[in-house]
Amino acid sequence: MNWNQAKQDYSHYLNIERGLSSNTIDSYVLDVNKLILFLENNSISCSPITIKNDVIQQFIYEVAKKSTARSQARIISGLKSFFNYLIFEKYRESNPTDLIEAPKIGRKLPDTLSEFEINQLITAVDLSKPEGERNRAILETLYSCGLRVSEIITLKISDLFFDEGFIKVVGKGSKERFVPIHFRAQKYIESYVNHYRIHISIVKDYEDILFLNRRGKSLTRQMVFLIMKHLAIKINLDKKISPHTFRHSFATHLLKNGANLRSIQQMLGHESITTTEVYVHLDTSYLKKVVEKYHPRKS
Repeated sequence: MNWNQAKQDYSHYLNIERGLSSNTIDSYVLDVNKLILFLENNSISCSPITIKNDVIQQFIYEVAKKSTARSQARIISGLKSFFNYLIFEKYRESNPTDLIEAPKIGRKLPDTLSEFEINQLITAVDLSKPEGERNRAILETLYSCGLRVSEIITLKISDLFFDEGFIKVVGKGSKERFVPIHFRAQKYIESYVNHYRIHISIVKDYEDILFLNRRGKSLTRQMVFLIMKHLAIKINLDKKISPHTFRHSFATHLLKNGANLRSIQQMLGHESITTTEVYVHLDTSYLKKVVEKYHPRKS
C-alpha cells in the first residue's frame, strides 16, 4: 500500500464510517500530507505500513520548529487517528505514534462578545442594500440559536418550524437536533424571505436553501466571515470575530443568565458535556451563584 492509496481509503473511511464533514476530513488528510512532504523532502523511503516511530519523531521535531504547541498536538492526534485506521483495517499491528508524547497545552477559552457588542454589530447592518435583510437575519439567527457557520449556510426553509418556535439543524456527522429560535430571529427571517429572497432567481437544487447569494446559490463559509469582518470594522470593534464568536457568545450569555449546562449542550449539539463545560470558565461568577443558591448552608 502506497501513501496515496492509504490517504484515499482513509478519507472514504472518515466519510462513510465516521460520517465526518468534508472540512474535518480535509483537516485529517492534511496532517498525513505534511508527513508525506517531510518524507519526500528528506528522501526517506517508507510506506504507511513500514514507517517506524523514529521517523515520525523526526517529523514532529521538524514540526516543532515552525509551529505552536497546539498545532503540534493536533498533528500528532491526526496521525494517531490515521495509523489507528490502518490497524483497524489490519494493515499494521502497531501505531508508530503511540510513544510520541504530545506537548501540554492550556485550555484555550473561546472569544466572546458582550450583549452590547452583539447589538452594535446587528444594528450596523446596512438595510438600504439589497442583501441587508439577509445579513441581519443571519446574524440574529447565529446569536439566537448558537449555530455553526456550516449549519447556517445549509439551513433550509423546510427546517423552519416557527409555529412551534424551533428550527431543525443538521450538525456534525449529519446529526439532527431541534433548537428553539427567538421571535426576533423569526421576524428577521420572515422579513428577508418576503422582501429580498422572493426577488432572487434561484438555481435548481437550491430552492429550499434559506440564505442565498445574489446568484441564487447557497452562501460560502467565507462569505459569512466577510460579512462579520466588515461590520466589525464599521463599528471599530477591536476584536477578531467569526461566526463561532456568536456561537460562543450565545452559550456564555445563556449560562450567565441561569441556563443549565445540559440544555446548552443539547442546543449546541455537543456530544460530550465536557466540551460545553468550557463556558463555565468564562464566567466564574456563575459558580458562585450556584453555591449561593443551592448549598445547604446558603443561609
